[in-house]
Amino acid sequence: LTGIPREQRAFQYLLAHAIPGDPHHILQTFDQWCYHCEHLSCVGPAKGRIVERLLLERAPLRVLELGTYCGYGTVLLAQGLPSGARLYTVEGDPRHAAVAEKVIRLAGFDEHTVELIVGPSEEVIPQLREKHGLMKADFVFMDHWKRCYLRDLRLLESHQLLAEGATILADNVLFPGAPHFLQYAKTCGRYRCKVHRASLEY
Repeated sequence: LTGIPREQRAFQYLLAHAIPGDPHHILQTFDQWCYHCEHLSCVGPAKGRIVERLLLERAPLRVLELGTYCGYGTVLLAQGLPSGARLYTVEGDPRHAAVAEKVIRLAGFDEHTVELIVGPSEEVIPQLREKHGLMKADFVFMDHWKRCYLRDLRLLESHQLLAEGATILADNVLFPGAPHFLQYAKTCGRYRCKVHRASLEY
């Protein structure tokens, strides 16, 4: 009725209730909104713990996120990075990117730690090295359109953007599902695969 998109409504809730510069509290406030007000397809706290554990184990210095959406996953990733690490996050929808930019900065992360790149992933990935200075990614988090997972993984491979031993974490591969991506990852011989069982967000 207000004409304000729900992502913008969620951000207004953050502004009213979250502690600026406190990433953990930003995520908690997002969760409160999604549990009690309106559903957003953020990673959420349950799957967020998987992300946090993997970041702690891998301690990656160069992280690539495909699908920024409102910035929830970006804040989750950024708060788990070791000192001196850098996160590149890619969002195709300029409206979502505008909200995400404000969320990321509200959480206290500047452009040196988190670079938000707006544009379709198939156009951004080939430019990551020359235009954005990402030589190799140690950790990739895929949470954009499921139909793009395989295409974008192949793009990362063909542009040699994956560091040796890189971790690729892909959300929602069983539901809504990314069967071609899963099939490729399991059979191409380049990856060791593990499925983390989780419930849907919120």
